[in-house]
Amino acid sequence: MNLTAIRSIYIFEMARFFRTISQSFLAPVLSTSLYFVVFGAAIGSRIDEVEGVSYGAFIVPGLIMLTVITQAISNASFGIYFPKFIGTFFELLAAPISFIEIVIGYVGAAATKSLIIGVIILLTSFFFVDITIAHPFAMVVFLVLTTISFSLMGFILGIWAGNFEQLQIVPLLVVTPLVFLGGSFYSISMLPPIWQTISMFNPVVYLISGFRWAFFDTADVPIVTSLIAILLFTGGCLTVIWWIFRTGWRIRK
Repeated sequence: MNLTAIRSIYIFEMARFFRTISQSFLAPVLSTSLYFVVFGAAIGSRIDEVEGVSYGAFIVPGLIMLTVITQAISNASFGIYFPKFIGTFFELLAAPISFIEIVIGYVGAAATKSLIIGVIILLTSFFFVDITIAHPFAMVVFLVLTTISFSLMGFILGIWAGNFEQLQIVPLLVVTPLVFLGGSFYSISMLPPIWQTISMFNPVVYLISGFRWAFFDTADVPIVTSLIAILLFTGGCLTVIWWIFRTGWRIRK
């Protein structure tokens, strides 16, 4: 394992993150504050509790997941697409390092960025609502697994994308709707039975449900099912990345 190569990629990507400090930190905090004002204050004043939890606190796990997922995909996809776009990625492929080290460097940096943002949003939420985390260790596990899995997905999108517009197609048209429809701002149990069944086909439901369980000890699906779902998703992404480097799809001219 070439630790020097991994560290070099990781440090370079993190440096780019901190160079855009206002966009990286202020934008998520401001958008989260707006969500709390709109959903927590306006709508929350009309909804007393959801599953025994105040509505303002209930939406916190969903808000964190919404931002973490989109940021993980965005950071990872841009991080790998831009070197491919300007041609430096091909120099990286020619270097004496394996694809495992390349993936660890880029995905590790993207996961770290989204994890930092997730923690910032969690800290921001304490200014708006009272939150008690029932299972802190489980919360960290779900947060870390989510950042890694969707960073892997973003890495795949960055390899697949042929232009900057394509980088936004899947996050905007697929991932964001799935997160909003995955119980970010409501409980699946509040839906009619037919829509509850349909929602079970949304993979994001399992992530948000497990993450919410870590906060409030309540979930829409069993916690073990949520954990299995995210592990299967992570394994699927790793398999796709292995196939990409094995076949050279989209990385060889």
